[in-house]
Amino acid sequence: MPKSEQQKAKLLYLLQLLKEHSDEAHPVSTQEVIRYLAARDISVERKTVYADIEVLREFGYDIILNRAKKGGGYYLAGREFELPELKLLVDLVQSSKFITLKKSREFIKKLEGFASVHEARQLQRQVFVANRVKTENESIYYLVDEIYRAIDRGCMIAFQYVEMTPDKKERLKRGGKTYEVSPWALTWNDDCYYLIAYDHEAGIIKHYRVDRMQRITLVDHERKGQEEFRAFDPAAYCKKTFRMFAGEEEMVTLRFAEHYSGVVFDRFGKDIPLHRKADGQFTISVPIMVSNQFFGWLAGLGTGVRVESPARVSEEYRVFLQRILGQYEKTTE
Repeated sequence: MPKSEQQKAKLLYLLQLLKEHSDEAHPVSTQEVIRYLAARDISVERKTVYADIEVLREFGYDIILNRAKKGGGYYLAGREFELPELKLLVDLVQSSKFITLKKSREFIKKLEGFASVHEARQLQRQVFVANRVKTENESIYYLVDEIYRAIDRGCMIAFQYVEMTPDKKERLKRGGKTYEVSPWALTWNDDCYYLIAYDHEAGIIKHYRVDRMQRITLVDHERKGQEEFRAFDPAAYCKKTFRMFAGEEEMVTLRFAEHYSGVVFDRFGKDIPLHRKADGQFTISVPIMVSNQFFGWLAGLGTGVRVESPARVSEEYRVFLQRILGQYEKTTE
C-alpha cells in the first residue's frame, strides 16, 4: 500500500497501539509510538504524536500521560471493561456448565481483546476450564437465539427433548414425540439455561433445560398463557423450585434453628419475613414446589429445620427419610 494511504490510517494505528500495548503499569513512550508507526510505513515527528494524542482525547478517549523520567509515557485509562470486571467475566464463563469447553476458550480469548496484552496474561492465569463439568451441546447458542426470536415474535415453538441414559447416550423422551409450547422467558439456574413456557395441553407453566432441547422450530401460532404470565416473576419461580424440579406448589411453613438465618437468606432472599420464637428459633412461610429435591435440601440441614405445616408435606418428608433409611437397615438371616 502506498505510503500516503498508510498515513490516512495513522490515528487508527495509534489507537490500536494504546489499546493493545498500554496500561497504567505499561505506558508507551513517544519514541515507542514513532517506532510502532514507522514499522507500518508511517513517518511522524514528536510534535505530530502530541497532536494526534490530543485529537483522540478530544474525541473522548481517556489517554493519560505518565510524566515519570524513566518508564513514562501514554496509556489508555478508560476502557470498556476494567481488569477486575474482566476477571469476573472470565470466572463466570469458565465456571458455567452451560458453556462448552471450546466456547469457553473462545469467549475468554475475546475478553482478552478488551485488555492490554500485559493484562491479558493475568486473565490467562485464571483459566482452569479443562476439568470443569461442561455441556457438550455446541448448538445451544443457536437454540437460545431461536427461543428469543420466538419470544420476540410472540409465537409458539416445537422441539424434541432428550435425556441421558446410564451408558452416556442421549435418548429422545416421549419416544421422540414433538413438544409444542409457548415460550415466555429464559432463566439461568443451577448453572443451566432453562426455558419457562406455557404447556397449553396440560394448562400449566413448565420449564425445560435448553441444552436438552433439539430441533427447535418456530410454529406459526400465537403463543398461549397470557393470563398465567401476566404477573409472572421468574426470580420468584426459581426460588420456590428447588434445582428446577417441578412439583405441586404449597405454602410451607418451616422452623429453623437460629444459626440457619444465613442459609434462609441465601435461598429465599433477605426480604423474607422471619417470625422469631421464644426459644430463639424462627419460622418462615414460603411457596414451595414440593419435590424430592426440596426434601433433599431439608435433609442436608439435618435437625436444624423442621416442616411445621402443612401436615401433608411433613408426612411426605417423613416417608422420604424412612425410604432412604430403609435401604441401610440390616436384614436378619
